Amino acid sequence: MPKTPREVFLTLVNGVADNKFDGLPELYAEITDVRHPMAWPPAEPLLTRESLRGHFTVPPGVTPPRRQVVDVVVHETADPEVIVAEFGYEFEHDDGRTTTVPCVFVMRVRDGRIIESRDYIDRIRSAMARDAIDQLCAALRPATG
Repeated sequence: MPKTPREVFLTLVNGVADNKFDGLPELYAEITDVRHPMAWPPAEPLLTRESLRGHFTVPPGVTPPRRQVVDVVVHETADPEVIVAEFGYEFEHDDGRTTTVPCVFVMRVRDGRIIESRDYIDRIRSAMARDAIDQLCAALRPATG
């Protein structure tokens, strides 16, 4: 089990990139606070390991996209529990093109488990990487009644 904030972060993002989601909830404390402030539509905070288990569950019949972690820079802070990590997920499309999704995570790790994280992810590029720009546009349009 990784112990330092840097090790926990790297285990998390590489697990996502490798589509190894089953063990990722174990990186989090039983009670945690994970938020995605840039999510659209807005996302509810993930406050328990169990809610993260659901977050990391791939629906039946869905094949997660191919991606790799790139451009990792981990900034340690004056607080030994807290890191700021800059990185990107680089998605490879079937036609050979790639889309890089920039991310910044501000993460607090205590006793080898994530107790708090703010995950800032470029939602437009994320939608582009998943070929889901139409769904994002639809979510951005105001509902008409």
